[in-house]
Amino acid sequence: MIKTLSISNYALIENLKLDFTSGLNIVTGETGAGKSIMLGALSMLFGNRADTRVVTDKAKKSAVEAVFDISAYRSIKSIIEANDIEWDENELILRREINPAGRSRSFINDTPVQLTLLREVAVHLVDIHSQHQNLLLATPEYQLSLIDTLLPDKSVKEKYAQAYDNYRTALRKYQITKRAVESGRAEVEYYRFQLQKLAELNPQAGEQEELEQERDVLANAGDIKEALRKALSLFGDDDGTVVDMLRSATAEIESLSSLPDAESLAERIDSLRIEANDIAETLESLENRIEANPARLEQVEERLSEIYEMQRKFEVDTIEGLLALREELELKVDAIDNGDERVKMLATKAKIAKKEATAVAAELSLQRAEVAKQFAKMLCDNAIPLGMKNLQVDIALTPSELSPTGADNVEFLFAFNKNQPLMPVKDTASGGEISRLMLTVKAIVADKIQLPSIIFDEIDTGVSGDVANRMGEMMKDISQRIQVIAITHLPQVASKGDAHYKVFKEDSELRTHTYVKPLDIEGRISELALMLSGDSANAAARATAQSLLNVTP
Repeated sequence: MIKTLSISNYALIENLKLDFTSGLNIVTGETGAGKSIMLGALSMLFGNRADTRVVTDKAKKSAVEAVFDISAYRSIKSIIEANDIEWDENELILRREINPAGRSRSFINDTPVQLTLLREVAVHLVDIHSQHQNLLLATPEYQLSLIDTLLPDKSVKEKYAQAYDNYRTALRKYQITKRAVESGRAEVEYYRFQLQKLAELNPQAGEQEELEQERDVLANAGDIKEALRKALSLFGDDDGTVVDMLRSATAEIESLSSLPDAESLAERIDSLRIEANDIAETLESLENRIEANPARLEQVEERLSEIYEMQRKFEVDTIEGLLALREELELKVDAIDNGDERVKMLATKAKIAKKEATAVAAELSLQRAEVAKQFAKMLCDNAIPLGMKNLQVDIALTPSELSPTGADNVEFLFAFNKNQPLMPVKDTASGGEISRLMLTVKAIVADKIQLPSIIFDEIDTGVSGDVANRMGEMMKDISQRIQVIAITHLPQVASKGDAHYKVFKEDSELRTHTYVKPLDIEGRISELALMLSGDSANAAARATAQSLLNVTP
């Protein structure tokens, strides 16, 4: 759940820090007070597009940060650890910053991350539901996702995803091979010619690097030999060399029997002498091996020229590139020579994979059909108290071609009045009815979505009276399972909150500021009275507010 939200230098908000509770958090305020600014800041934090217009003070960056209590949620642990971000079992911190130039930065637990990762983590933390999202109820994709959320056995869907992926992979291999065989027959002789050229060159792995190194040694043999000779003269076994001086130093230290550390020190110096002597032998061996060899240098340069020329012709930069090209050409020739047989084999594999995917899709469809019946009944049962006593719901599943989501088309059909034909929601529901339906949907799936928090942005628009009260009770019920933050204009809903925050504006000499403050019980009474009558001091409204809050006058 969201523990703390901090916003600075964002639109009308100069500095804001809010602590939320785990239950139902209510946010109210007059139209234009800045509730949408808070939601915009949260949306930006969760990965939406950053707009430089929200940066009020152009001398400072704008920042939004939220601290989440994730002690009861582990679904994002694998994402966090896979991206080398420090993991805390109890808290997760998201932060987004925008500088005046429009550049944004994202952080998770103070670690800079890509915006895509911030979005991926955010979808596991919060579901923001606004009036705009009500339109989702009309889309087949969202309708199918609701059914799948309620599947009793999620492994069937995972099994189908794997089977479908296997089928698509097998089909793709068949199609690519078939096209390659058909187009390759006209090009096979050219492929053979290229292979012949590569066979004549016979490149070997690592050959170019070795030849280039050998060429550099042969071309500079004199200078290298002289440098080795000079180094050897310093390391040799003659008087005044490193080896001789270390031998003398060992003898001198060994003679100091009264010195406590003399023996170990002498051993250390002697170890240096042995290492120096070994270096001297290596230098001598190298110096003996290095000889000017013009004939060999010519051979090496000629071989390198052949390699460079072949690389130029085939537009590669390395021996490995030539070897990879040879392998690719061999595969192409082999595919063409044995094309018909291979195409038949791959076609058979694709058919088998499709048959397996179709069988799992049928199993998934059976589960979806059962869930669809149950979900339709739950929608009706839960929506009736919200003033939709005549609601009828039919969730139609029809077969489709195999797709990433299965082999089902889904369509939610509704009727809100008696003797009304069942129709898609966009053709039959009012805005208020859609809002109540979506709240009902969220209430049903709240246990299944495995998210710490849900934010309702004026989802209760278009309702009033007893229905508004029942919507508040439904939000209250959801908040027993996950944290709910509800932005509302309805006093019936606001009265159900475990915590209540008021958004308001004040003018200074230079600009207008938006503030948010938590309300105590007296503040809640005044706010509800204002929402009820437009006057926080109205006695009748205050009495009603006290009644809604179950406060004794």
